[in-house]
Amino acid sequence: MSKKIASLIKRLLPVLGILLTFLIQIAIPDSSLHSSSKHHYYEGLLFILLGVALLFFVLSLFIKKIREGLTEKGPFLLGAAGLVIVINLITAKFALLPVIFFPSYNNILAIFMEQTVLLAKCVGYSFKLMILGVFWGITVGFITGVFLGFSKKVYYWINPYIKLIGPIPATAWIPLVLTTFPTTFGASVFIIALAVWFPVQLMTSSGIQNTSKVYFEVGKTLGAGTFFQVFKIAVPAALPNIFQGIFNGICAAFIALMTAEMFGAKYGIGWYISYQKAMMMYAGVYAGLILIAVFCTVIITALFKVRGKLLAWQKGLIKW
Repeated sequence: MSKKIASLIKRLLPVLGILLTFLIQIAIPDSSLHSSSKHHYYEGLLFILLGVALLFFVLSLFIKKIREGLTEKGPFLLGAAGLVIVINLITAKFALLPVIFFPSYNNILAIFMEQTVLLAKCVGYSFKLMILGVFWGITVGFITGVFLGFSKKVYYWINPYIKLIGPIPATAWIPLVLTTFPTTFGASVFIIALAVWFPVQLMTSSGIQNTSKVYFEVGKTLGAGTFFQVFKIAVPAALPNIFQGIFNGICAAFIALMTAEMFGAKYGIGWYISYQKAMMMYAGVYAGLILIAVFCTVIITALFKVRGKLLAWQKGLIKW
């Protein structure tokens, strides 16, 4: 088999996978144990995805970049379609798992279509909390890390307290913080900022302390002041560590965000999941989990884009 034919087959695999998924969905009826929906959201989604897959296949005939990407991802996308089919058969078609905990795809998609306004409000609320918490966590963590990494006196007096407080999970402070702050919103922002602060300050201070002393000695010889040494020598040298701290901090922030929203928040993805679970509406729980996955992926992808711009010389060293 020639490489061209093999590439053509691989590019067709996503189309084949979606088509097979669609045929199984319409050929096998859902179990009567599942609540039926008036609308066929899942079939509509598959139809749209089939059109997109066909469009990309046609474009791959003319655009090299799409052709190479589709050739590489084709087998994986077929495997993903197979996994979707298996889950669909186990849940919706044959109801091999408890239907209350494992709803059909159609019922999950119905949540997105019928509760769009509420979900959008929850995403907006979580995004606002996340941005404020991450901003303050990175800001305070960076400042703390610079002082600890550059000043031996500050490190001597402050670091023992950070070693004591820093490792405590941010979510463990929730009972105390909720009684201290006047609003649950402010308390949630503080919890998220606390989760981000520790890894950022730790990696920032470590990166500055590990910077070669030769750079500082050369800077002093050329007449560099403290400000220049910090922001022109220490911080640029520590940027890889700083971004690693930010990445770890954001991952911790997602945990803090979801947990904080489950305690007294009026909206938010975490609140929505908790509410749907309390109401025994697990289609909403899965919808919330999907939102979290998309939310996390978008923010972390944006972070890696910024990292790639600032640390172009490290491109490809850490992949996402």
